[in-house]
Amino acid sequence: MAGEMKIGIVGAAGRMGRMLVRQVGETPGCVLAGATERAGSDAVGKDAGVLAGVGEAGIAMTDDAAAMIAGVDAIIDFTAPDASVRHAELAARAGAATVIGTTGMGPAHIEALERAARHAPVVFAPNMSVGVNLLMALVERVARTLDDSYDIEIVEMHHRHKVDAPSGTALGLGRAAAAGRGVDLD
Repeated sequence: MAGEMKIGIVGAAGRMGRMLVRQVGETPGCVLAGATERAGSDAVGKDAGVLAGVGEAGIAMTDDAAAMIAGVDAIIDFTAPDASVRHAELAARAGAATVIGTTGMGPAHIEALERAARHAPVVFAPNMSVGVNLLMALVERVARTLDDSYDIEIVEMHHRHKVDAPSGTALGLGRAAAAGRGVDLD
């Protein structure tokens, strides 16, 4: 399909991956061009659209991330820190853009993403919500405005399927508060 951006979803059988498959299918100018899952997953070989509940997409799930990434313009990855770094490196070699919403990234992961970004576009955010990103900016501003006599505490609650704690959102809010107070956490 000429003119459409070919998108690959990494971890497409997961909760977020299935939602991303649905969203790509509904987005004008984008086409689902690949979908991966980890080796040994029961999803490998199945149609990504069927797994996402949108009907046949004609895209079989594969466990060969390198091959899938080589055939797309961009990947979207909400998997795990080590896997996201590996996928970003593969995408950088292939010249594909990478969008990462994976949480739990440590300093070594961030450094690896920065290296990949020297070769291809990388967008990374601990939370993709416009509202949460606005909240982070507000937290930084409030922390800068209030003096040290005010304590800042972050308390979070999640569903039972949440795999990382503290979440990337909580860590992002903490970094925003620290930046507002002039503290460099990196």
